[in-house]
Amino acid sequence: MNNLEDIKSQLREFVRVRNWDQFHSPKNLSMALIVEAAELVEHFQWLTEEESINIESKKLSEVEEEIADIFIYLMRLSDKLNINLLDAVSNKIAKNEKKYPADLVSGSSKKYTEY
Repeated sequence: MNNLEDIKSQLREFVRVRNWDQFHSPKNLSMALIVEAAELVEHFQWLTEEESINIESKKLSEVEEEIADIFIYLMRLSDKLNINLLDAVSNKIAKNEKKYPADLVSGSSKKYTEY
């Protein structure tokens, strides 16, 4: 798969042949998304910063699967809501560039409301 449209189509077909679209409401998809995000966080719970950066390969493989699950639910949710994910990301980056001007925020983790 080379692009988001291919992935979206493959997911639509995957869901269609299983008759799962009836369960894929925005509410349910957003709930599934947060569950998968929690499963991702679980892999990093109690690790030091260093351990989280240098995660062992078996655990990295499990993290990869959780990231894929998150992406799949995010794709399904954006598809159901007719949101172009690439446009949404591009728009959000543009907003963040205004909220967090590099000359003000470089090296700081403060929220934009603190500047």
